Amino acid sequence: MGYKSLAECVADLEKHGHLIRIKEEVDPYLEMADIHLRVYEKQGPALLFEKVKGSPFKAVSNLFGTLERSKFMFRDSLPKVQQLVELRSDPMKAIKNPFKYLGTGLTALSALPLKQSLFKQTFQKTTISALPQIVNWPMDGGPFITMPQVFTEDIDKPGVMNGNLGMYRIQLAGNDYIQDKEIGLHYQIHRGIGVHQTKANAKGQPLKVSIFVGGPPSHPLAAVMPLPEGLSEMTFAGALGNRRFRYFRDEEGFVISADADFVITGTVYPHENKPEGPFGDHLGYYSLVHPFPLMKVHNVYHKKDALWSFTVVGRPPQEDTSFGALIHEISGSAIPQEIHGLKEVNAVDAAGVHPLLFAIGSERYTPYLKERKPQEILTISNHILGKNQLSLAKYLLIAASEDNEALTTHHIDEFLQHMLERVDLTRDVHFHTNTTIDTLDYSGDGLNSGSKVVFAAAGEKKRELLNSLPADFKLAENHCLAVPGVLTVQLPAYTNQQQAKKDIASLKESLKANELSQLPLIVVCDDASFTAENINNLVWVTFTRSNPAADIDGVDDFTENKHWGCRGPLIIDARKKPHHAPELIKDNTVAERVDRMGERGGSLYGII
Repeated sequence: MGYKSLAECVADLEKHGHLIRIKEEVDPYLEMADIHLRVYEKQGPALLFEKVKGSPFKAVSNLFGTLERSKFMFRDSLPKVQQLVELRSDPMKAIKNPFKYLGTGLTALSALPLKQSLFKQTFQKTTISALPQIVNWPMDGGPFITMPQVFTEDIDKPGVMNGNLGMYRIQLAGNDYIQDKEIGLHYQIHRGIGVHQTKANAKGQPLKVSIFVGGPPSHPLAAVMPLPEGLSEMTFAGALGNRRFRYFRDEEGFVISADADFVITGTVYPHENKPEGPFGDHLGYYSLVHPFPLMKVHNVYHKKDALWSFTVVGRPPQEDTSFGALIHEISGSAIPQEIHGLKEVNAVDAAGVHPLLFAIGSERYTPYLKERKPQEILTISNHILGKNQLSLAKYLLIAASEDNEALTTHHIDEFLQHMLERVDLTRDVHFHTNTTIDTLDYSGDGLNSGSKVVFAAAGEKKRELLNSLPADFKLAENHCLAVPGVLTVQLPAYTNQQQAKKDIASLKESLKANELSQLPLIVVCDDASFTAENINNLVWVTFTRSNPAADIDGVDDFTENKHWGCRGPLIIDARKKPHHAPELIKDNTVAERVDRMGERGGSLYGII
């Protein structure tokens, strides 16, 4: 049976050694986040904070901190839900193997949302300011809800089955918000809530919003799942949690999750925005202050002994990394089945997810020709860049499965090596300019605005990659060989585009003194040693600090019939730019306080 509540889940985790209690009073300003970050880094247990300064409510975090713990929480339902997703993507599987999928119909039926009014009496009322005011990073604009489930309905087709449950951050205070009456609702482009708000705006009507916090762990997971079209998040939550999504409507008509620990209801009026942010986000930088929808608070409900669920986001890996691993475990096969010829796709977590996609597809267009080149995988790349949140990708590297059947997108160094050995830089670099990128990515030329590039590789190896720099390699600037075939080069700080062009032109001239055939990629950066220190640093710096159309150059480059290419190494200028957002840096004074909790007698002794 599934958990009926978050409290039941917490008790089960504690019983089996997956959770510890933090008994000391903790400050929601930076200290709780620092504890969470330190414990997650050690792949430690889930955390129950018993005394949150300034709030009567307890808080819990790091529930999904390891894949092992996530699988433990869903041990009774995970296999059935995997089958349900498989069938939703490919119904023919049930016909081909009926006995394997015998119980899946029952799973789907038992997952249907259940309206129950008897839960109304279990809720009490409170205020926004009584909730744990958790601030994660020093420059954050205020406290945020970081593990919300935001529910909205389609104004043309009301009802929970047509509703959207998504995880969009909520700013509880700060900036120009009126305390306890207004909160900020931030969502990125290409989200379900955006469709609902667009329809409400067109009719000149306010959008009703219900924000759920806590509840069974299947609920927040459903809010972040990339579900197949037509599969409701509430249905999925029921199937995954082995318990139907229970709800009722309050006196004002708002949907209330009966199993949630907290519910905030409110309205968003057409074109009413207020500044939201900054907020330390999962790219490893702050998302800055921008106008986002203003939510006017109606009620704040909570259960008796409610638990406030939160997480901390920052440069990967973080808890949302483990979330991603669980999502792949459940639905890894769904997206490839929706795009013909696609074998595998991976939004690279170490690069902040949306900045970098790896993909593998079939290349079968001209099997009768000896020399193979990217053709079908270019068609597949267009499908990928037009698919839901994958459309926010900035760099897409796609390989042909026929060149190495054992290749996987989940081993960054191996995939990168495969691509660099085969890519033809005169032919296989394809730009998309003046387009949309992730809202959180500030490398472009404005909010949501930037460029994309596809690197496609198919066919035999074209080069052996340089494994070590030869003794006669000449370059005045500080440089390091990061991985085979990739050189990091440290140049002076970026000031403006005009000076950057001079810097790159000078570097290209210097490089010509060397044999470069085994060195297809050069990354220009602020710190060559840091960037080359490990593969995670390399992809994080390279792909979060560059805008393809503006920052890609190459040795002996050319433009022919509007196609750009280079005959020598490709150069990516991944230096910090003046318009980039600042990166996340922890407060050391807070870290010292947390250190004391790790001493003998402290709640974190033996963990951090």
